Amino acid sequence: MTNQPQGRALLEFGETIAIERLADELTVIHELLSLDGKDLLELGCGRAEKSRALAKAGADRRLLALEVDEIQHARNLQSEAPENLQFGFGGAEAIPCPTASRDVVFLFKSLHHVPVPVMDAAFAEIARVLRPEGFVAIVEPLFRGEFNEILRLFHDESHVRREAFAATERAVRAGRLELVSQTFFRSPVRFVDFAEFERLVLRATHSNHVLSAATYEQVRTAFARHEQAGGAQFAQPIRLDLLRKA
Repeated sequence: MTNQPQGRALLEFGETIAIERLADELTVIHELLSLDGKDLLELGCGRAEKSRALAKAGADRRLLALEVDEIQHARNLQSEAPENLQFGFGGAEAIPCPTASRDVVFLFKSLHHVPVPVMDAAFAEIARVLRPEGFVAIVEPLFRGEFNEILRLFHDESHVRREAFAATERAVRAGRLELVSQTFFRSPVRFVDFAEFERLVLRATHSNHVLSAATYEQVRTAFARHEQAGGAQFAQPIRLDLLRKA
C-alpha cells in the first residue's frame, strides 16, 4: 500500500505509482478511520454490498445508504439488511440529510458516476452534511489494470474518472475539504464466470451498455483469458482519497 502524506497536494490522475499491496477496500477503510458510534452516509451504494458490510463490522454504527438508480433502490428496499442500515433515494448533488448530521461520508467507486455538471454541487453537499472535522472517503479505480482493459472495450470511463479527480481537487483548493491522505492499493475483484460478469457489469441497472455482436465477443474473449477453475480474478488498482471538513 502506498500512502501520500498529509499536507501535500493530491497526486495527479495519470501519475505512475507502483502498487503492491492487495487489500479489500473495507480493510483499508478500517485502518484509516474509527467508525463505531458514528453516523455514516454512503452515496451511490449500488447493490449495497459495502453498506451491509460496513453496518455489520462494528458497534453502534448508523448508516444511511443512498442510491439514485430507481430499479436498484427498489431492490435494496426489498432485501434483507441489518437494523442499523437504512436505504434512501437520492443523488450526491442533493443529499436528503440535515446540515452537519454525518461523521463520515463514503463514495465507493461512485463519484465518477455523478453527472459531471453537478460534481461541484455534490462536494458542496458533502461538506454541508458533514459535522466539523468529519471525513469523506472517496474510493476511485485508477484507469489501468487488466480489469480496466476489459471495461474499456465497451465503456471508456477515462473522461468521467478524470472529471471526478478534478472535482476533488477543486473542493480541496476551494477550502471546502482538506486532504488527510491518499492511499493506493489493489482491490480483489472476482467473478464466478462470464455469466456473472454479464449480469453485474454489462447489464447493471445504472448503465445502458449496448454492445454489438463483435464487441460482445471481444469482451467475452478478453474475459476468458482470466478464467480459471475458481472463476476469473482481477486486482483492480485503487486510489482512496481521505478528506476532512475544513
